[in-house]
Amino acid sequence: MQQQDKIVVGLDIGTTKICAIVGTKNEFGKLEVLGMGKAVSDGVIRGIVTNIDKTVMAIEKAIAEASEQSGIDIGVVNVGIAGQHIKSSIHHGSITRDTLEDEITVDDISRLSNDIHKIVMPPGCEIIHVMPQDYIVDYEDGIKDPVGMSGVKLEADFHVITAQTNAIRNINKCVKRAGLQIEHLILEPLASSMSVLSDEEKEAGVCLVDIGGGTTDVAIFHDSIIRHTAVIPFGGNILTTDIKEGCKVMQNQAELLKTKFGKAIAEEANPNEIVSIPGLRNRPPKEISIRNLAHIIEARMEEVIEMVHAEIITSGYASKLAGGLVITGGGSQLTYVKQLFEYMTGMDARVGYPNEHLGKSKVEEVKSPMYATTLGLVLSGFRAIDERENQYMEKQQAGTGMRKEAKSSRKGSEFFKGLIDKTKGLLMDDFNDKNEY
Repeated sequence: MQQQDKIVVGLDIGTTKICAIVGTKNEFGKLEVLGMGKAVSDGVIRGIVTNIDKTVMAIEKAIAEASEQSGIDIGVVNVGIAGQHIKSSIHHGSITRDTLEDEITVDDISRLSNDIHKIVMPPGCEIIHVMPQDYIVDYEDGIKDPVGMSGVKLEADFHVITAQTNAIRNINKCVKRAGLQIEHLILEPLASSMSVLSDEEKEAGVCLVDIGGGTTDVAIFHDSIIRHTAVIPFGGNILTTDIKEGCKVMQNQAELLKTKFGKAIAEEANPNEIVSIPGLRNRPPKEISIRNLAHIIEARMEEVIEMVHAEIITSGYASKLAGGLVITGGGSQLTYVKQLFEYMTGMDARVGYPNEHLGKSKVEEVKSPMYATTLGLVLSGFRAIDERENQYMEKQQAGTGMRKEAKSSRKGSEFFKGLIDKTKGLLMDDFNDKNEY
């Protein structure tokens, strides 16, 4: 099946919304959105499924909407996973090859990766991604792509991402009950990075910060390789809770205050501006100062940014991120959030819109940072997170084509050989007959 005919569905099981997007590649290699469906997510807290029935109903609603809009019967989906149970660690792997003469092949790389999948994990954890960092060939380190080189000992450091087995099981259960199959289970910050980061940024060094409803996801790239991932258990919903408690208002009023009047820097808010909110039954309306609201938001956002900054420092890449920060997700739409990130981390920042690989689409709404993860999940059906893998896949496909050609030419040569042998035989018979007389 050609990429152009292929249709992929991304399903983002988020804390605030469950979203499904149907996409295909156009002739220019851009992603075209055919349909989209959304549903309010009640059964998910901080990226973890806590109520199976509610989540199943929301998935069914989102899928039905996307299916109706795109006119496509959806059966297989790419699903995102997040939550504070996600852990990333570095593991070293090595294999010894039989000969020095043969060059290192894609199969050798796969064998090395498969060995890492067999590592014994702590009870209750499962590996979801194994991503090679730099390779070492015969003690020569810092090699990005060893395919084609000669060497006996092939080693690599691997960035291994694990998730809780129960969290994976619950996602599987929900998707199965909704009558669907999972093709790939992908870590959400990796999916977001596919839709909002450019190749130049990944090469220069960049930190992606995806502020969702329940979690803030972090992914750090350098030299086009994913180097560090983390999930922070705070997102936009914690701001809403703080506003609800600080201003003593209802949850839905707190959400509206945050999205309509919220600012991440209190000094930028007008001290004289006041919003009036209807009170509960027979009670006077409540007056809320916009400056006061901004103070509440700023205090919590500073905490989240400190955690993100701590992850950047832990990764060891703090001084190597020429691309700075890219902030995406629903929380990136908060006024002045970019400036607060820049002020607190001392790094350049931009808000990431998922337009990097988008072509024309039926739904304009998908261009919002809120849908970065879902679009990334669709993109992951067309290409791997690691660019090297995409090259290997192309090489292997080209290889099978060449092998077919070689086979057919070999068949041809066998045919000619047979023909020559037959002719030789006939000539010999003829020669023998003549000699008999």
